[in-house]
Amino acid sequence: MKFKWLALALLLAASPVLASDVLTFHNNNARTGLNDHETILTPANVNQDSFGLLFNLPVDGKVDAQPLYISSVPIHGAGRKNVAVVATEHDSVYAFDADAGNLYWHVSLLVGNEVPSDNRGCDQVTPEIGITSTPVIIRESGNPGTIYLVAMSKANGKKGSVYHQRLHALSVTDGSELTGSPVEVDASFPGKGPGNNGSGHVIFNPANYKERAALLLHNNIVYTAWASHCDIAPYTGWIIGYHVNSLARVMVLNVDPNGQPTSPFLPDGSGNSFWGSGAGFSVDNSGFLYGLTANGPFGDLGANGFPKNGDYGDTFLKLSGQSLDVVDYFTPYNQAQEAAADDDLGSGGTLILPNMTTASGEIVHLAVGAGKDGNIYVVNRTRMGKINLKTSDNSNVYQDIQNALGGSVFGSPAYFNGYLFYGAVNATLKRLTFNDGLLSTSATSATATTFGYPGTTPSVSSSGTDSGIVWAYENAASGNAVLHAYNADDLTQELYNSTQAPNNRDVFGANNKFIVPTICNGKVFVASTNSVGVFGLLAVKAAQNVTQSVKIDREEDPADREDDDIPVRISLTNTSTQTITGPISLVFDDLNPESYVSDPDGSTTTVAPTGSSYVDFTPSNGELAKDQTETRIVRFRSATETVHYRPRVLAGAGIR
Repeated sequence: MKFKWLALALLLAASPVLASDVLTFHNNNARTGLNDHETILTPANVNQDSFGLLFNLPVDGKVDAQPLYISSVPIHGAGRKNVAVVATEHDSVYAFDADAGNLYWHVSLLVGNEVPSDNRGCDQVTPEIGITSTPVIIRESGNPGTIYLVAMSKANGKKGSVYHQRLHALSVTDGSELTGSPVEVDASFPGKGPGNNGSGHVIFNPANYKERAALLLHNNIVYTAWASHCDIAPYTGWIIGYHVNSLARVMVLNVDPNGQPTSPFLPDGSGNSFWGSGAGFSVDNSGFLYGLTANGPFGDLGANGFPKNGDYGDTFLKLSGQSLDVVDYFTPYNQAQEAAADDDLGSGGTLILPNMTTASGEIVHLAVGAGKDGNIYVVNRTRMGKINLKTSDNSNVYQDIQNALGGSVFGSPAYFNGYLFYGAVNATLKRLTFNDGLLSTSATSATATTFGYPGTTPSVSSSGTDSGIVWAYENAASGNAVLHAYNADDLTQELYNSTQAPNNRDVFGANNKFIVPTICNGKVFVASTNSVGVFGLLAVKAAQNVTQSVKIDREEDPADREDDDIPVRISLTNTSTQTITGPISLVFDDLNPESYVSDPDGSTTTVAPTGSSYVDFTPSNGELAKDQTETRIVRFRSATETVHYRPRVLAGAGIR
C-alpha cells in the first residue's frame, strides 16, 4: 500500500538507542568510550582554525559526572531538541539545548531544608557532595526519556545531621520526578563485618558512602555501586539494584560482608568498595557484569576456589546479572601486599572487548582492567583465573602486562579498531594494539603530552573504522581544564588542544579530576569545575533545501516488520532538470513525541540537525541526477498508532 504521511506503529519492546545518543558512561555498557557514528568531526577539520569552543554551559556546582546527550527530545513549547544533561555536586540537574546552549530546565533535588552533603572529612569530593556519579538515561515506548541518578544530601536538626542517599527518576522533557521517585537507598546483607548490627547483618549507612561509580542500566535494572569517603571506616563493598519502573530494590550484594582477614591499612576489616575513578560496571553480551573492587580483605578459599566468607578485595569480578552472585573472578597473587599498601585494583574501570581470534583459531571473549599497580590485566571472561596461591605470579590470568603504562591508573581505557588507549598518572596517553587475540606488551603509539594526576580517561570518535580521533582531558597544572584531540592512528599527531588558539579563545573553565569527554553529533562536551564547555566546528554554511525538487514516495509492507518496528521503503526521485549534489539527507521534522527513527546511521552533515532525526540518501557516486531515484529502508518505532512528521530534503555540505 502507499504510505502517505502516517504510519502504523506497534509498542516498543526494547528501548531505542539512537546513533546520536550518549546515554551512559563511556557511551555503552561495554564501556568502550567509542562513538563510531561521528561523521561530522574528522582529523581533517579538528584543528585550531576550524574547531574550538562554541559556548559554555554555566551551572551551580562542580561537574564530576560525565555530561550525557539525548537527541530529538520533545520539549514543551520548543519542539524537538537535542539535549545535553548535566548534573552537579550542588544536587542540581540541567537540560540544555545541545546545539545553541539555551537552558530548557533546571531542577534541584534537595528536599525541604536540606543542603548538599559536606565532604565527610575527606577531600576526594569537596567542598560538597551531591550528584557525583554519571547518571544513565533510558528511552522507552511512550516516554522520550528518563534520567536515573543518585543524589546525596543532609538535613541539619537538633540531634545533628541526617544524611540521605536517594535514587531519582526524572523526565528528560522537564525534569519532573516520575511516579514513585525518589526512593531512599538502604540495604542489609548477611555478615559480621564492619558496620554490622550485631544480629548477623552488615547495614548500609548513607552517611558512610558516596555513589562515585557511574550508574549501570541493564535488563531493566539500575545498578548502583558504592565507595567510601577516603578510607574512613567503617565501610564495605555494596552493589544495589533497582527496577526501572517501580524503583523497588531487587538485588543486593556485599563483597566485604565479614571483613577478614584485616590488613595494617584497614585494621577493622573495611574495604572492597567500588569507585573506579567514576567508571561504572560493564556488561557483556551474555548479561554478566564486570567490575574492580578496591583494597580490602580477601577471604580464605573454599574447595571451589572462591572465598568462603564472600570477601573479595582487589578483585576483577564477574557477576550474574540475574542474581548478582559472583560466578568467576581474577585476583592478583599479591593481593594482601597491595591491600596493605593501598594499591587497590579498584581505582580503574573495566572494558569489554569484542570477540577475538587467536593464532590457533580459538575465539576468545576478553575484558580488560587496570588499577594503582599500573599493570594491565586482560581476562578471558569464560575462565578468569581466580587467584594463584602456588607461585608468585599471575600466570593464571590470560595476560598480565606489567609496567606498560608508566604509572598508576585512575580511570578507564577506550577501545577502537584493535587499539586500546590508556592514560596513566604522570605518563603519556598510550595506544596498545591487539594482534591474534593478544595485547602488545608495550605502546605502539604515544602522545608527546604527559598527563599529571589523575591521568586521563580517553574517549574516541569515528565514522565506522575511519576518521578515528582520541579525545583526552588534561587536569592541567595551570589550573585550567584542557581538551586534547589526537589522530587515533598516530598519537604523536595532536590535531588540537584548547590552549592553541590566541587570546584564550578556547579556555572553558577551571580543571577538575576524573573528567570524561562526550562526543556526539559534531560536538564535544567537556566538564570543568562549574561549567561544561561545548566544542565544535566554528563556521559552517547551511545546506540547500531541495524538498521542492524531489519526489518522496513511501511504502510500507507489513510482512517486512521485524522486532516490533515498522520498516518503510522510502524513495527520493530528482524531478528537477539539475543534478543534485550530495551529501543528501532526508530529515524528519516535527516527528510526533511518541515516535522515533530507530536507525539514523550515516549522518551526512557537518553539523547535525537541531532535534530532527535524519537518514543519509546520498548515492554511491555522490550525486542524484535528473529522474534518478535513491531508495532506503527506514525503520520507525512508536508507542502510538501513527507516526507523523514533516519531510525535508537537504543537499550539499553544511548545517542541516
